[in-house]
Amino acid sequence: MITLENTIRKFEIFTAFYSISYILIYLLLAMLSYLAIKSYYNSKYYLHKDILIKSNHTLGVSIIAPAYNEAFTIVYNVKSLLLQDYPKFEVIIINDGSTDDTLQKLIDEFSLVKVDFFYQEKITTKPVKGHYKSTNPVYAKLLIVDKENGKSKADASNAGINSAKYSLFICTDVDCILRKDTIAMLTKPFIENTTKVIATGAAIRISNSCIFKDGMLYKSHYPDTFFPRFQELEYLRSFLFGRMAWSKTNCLLLVSGGLGMFDKATVIEAGGYWHQSLGEDMELITRMRRLMHEKKEAFLIKYIPESLCWTEVPSDNVIFLRQRVRWARGLVQTLYLHKKMFLNPKYGKTGLIILPHYFFFEFFVPILELLGVIVLTVDILFFSVNYEFLFIVSVFVYLFYTTITLISIYLDQLVHRQYSSIRELSTLIIMVFLEPILYHPINVYASLKGYIHFLTNKEKKWGAMTRQGFINAKE
Repeated sequence: MITLENTIRKFEIFTAFYSISYILIYLLLAMLSYLAIKSYYNSKYYLHKDILIKSNHTLGVSIIAPAYNEAFTIVYNVKSLLLQDYPKFEVIIINDGSTDDTLQKLIDEFSLVKVDFFYQEKITTKPVKGHYKSTNPVYAKLLIVDKENGKSKADASNAGINSAKYSLFICTDVDCILRKDTIAMLTKPFIENTTKVIATGAAIRISNSCIFKDGMLYKSHYPDTFFPRFQELEYLRSFLFGRMAWSKTNCLLLVSGGLGMFDKATVIEAGGYWHQSLGEDMELITRMRRLMHEKKEAFLIKYIPESLCWTEVPSDNVIFLRQRVRWARGLVQTLYLHKKMFLNPKYGKTGLIILPHYFFFEFFVPILELLGVIVLTVDILFFSVNYEFLFIVSVFVYLFYTTITLISIYLDQLVHRQYSSIRELSTLIIMVFLEPILYHPINVYASLKGYIHFLTNKEKKWGAMTRQGFINAKE
């Protein structure tokens, strides 16, 4: 019993030091995020986006969007992607072996015909059946790739990369609504920097409850259902708070699969998206960084603190848990696959800063929380507990967690002023104080389940996302 008590006390000391480190790191990230956002807006108009929009000599961009059984919204979504205000781009939709009438709806709506297409398989994918172009000149920028189902977004995206004619490409989801100047905004870092930029990302917002008109955002609303409400808080923290800080130090490891622009040559050289990955967006960036370190070539991955994309998030608990389990498993999978980079000076910031951070302060947190609950239970049952101290520590952690989220909301309001009423903003702030109690434990459970699935090598399943569709403004 004495040995057990000593072990518990050592664990508590370790947890205290770990918590202090965690808090200090996130305070540093908060300061870096603020500086990064301030720097971005101070230099925003050095190269105005209108110059890119009106120039005939700008960089060409391919928009790549995989589609699987998206018949319900496919026509609306494709028309939205074609609305980009940019002189040189194409939209590539990859029909990834859909079993519904996704392809037929595209053929009927856009007057598509099968064409001869010079297709080079620079990245291996499931067989491509054919390419389709429109006979209507209005849709000259649209290309449809029909292929066998590859059971992953990665395989479909790779087929799109193989089919792309431009040197830069945007990878997005077919259900995403992009701001009309998305291409121009994401292209700017590739032009402005003398150091090679290999990828750029931007803030993504939740489309649930928002109103759209003619394929564009018409009015933004805070989500009105349980899971999307809390996911809005997550998106604010991760996109404005976390990723801006990592971008400031060129330590960005994750460009969201919902919206990211990439240097095509670097992606192909790195091997494209890994079709077995359950976190293909993070894994690709990790592999691209690894490639650049091994080539000893300087590079940048930039992030933009502007909302350029709206996407529908899971509102159903089953779909939500399936998504979060997959994300957690993808994190472990990526860390394990690239373990030789861990604390390896050869890989610079990636090996010495980023991967250790993700291991100790992303992967390890759910495990530590579970151990903490077990230790607390044993303490209460068998040993004396200083409840006053426990209460003070719990309140401190709770207030720190909520303060970080409130800072994210403040930065968001400073930059975007996204919500249409004070009432919605007030509801968002109330959710901040409920999140640690109602929502965070669900995420911890999903993370631990994802880790177990990785360890037990449970069959990989991406699962289908049930779409509610977009709310359109009434004329």
